[in-house]
Amino acid sequence: MAEKPEDSPEARLRKLETNLKGRRRNDEEIKAADERASETRKGYAMAVKLSSEFIAAVIVGAILGWLLDNFAATGPWGMIVFLLLGFCAGVLNVMRAAGMVASPHPVDRMGGRDKNDGP
Repeated sequence: MAEKPEDSPEARLRKLETNLKGRRRNDEEIKAADERASETRKGYAMAVKLSSEFIAAVIVGAILGWLLDNFAATGPWGMIVFLLLGFCAGVLNVMRAAGMVASPHPVDRMGGRDKNDGP
């Protein structure tokens, strides 16, 4: 029984190599797409984190202002002041989370006092 030229080991090896090259190219494309998707997910996660930080600060400020107005009968001024403070705190939290503003250094939080000086 004579072998056909397309059944020879060399022909099968060449065919296998071309198939492998095509698969490797597809694997590289899939890996690149996975990396892009991972970066996109990281971006969405950061966006949700920043927006929730801001919204939470504004809501807390509004609630504190409403409580002050109801219990101290200060009219709309408690709500206005605490809403503005909540807005400022939200912006500061977003800037800290985004890395645009550094967190206060422990020495700055202590007011320049040394740890061993006491209160």
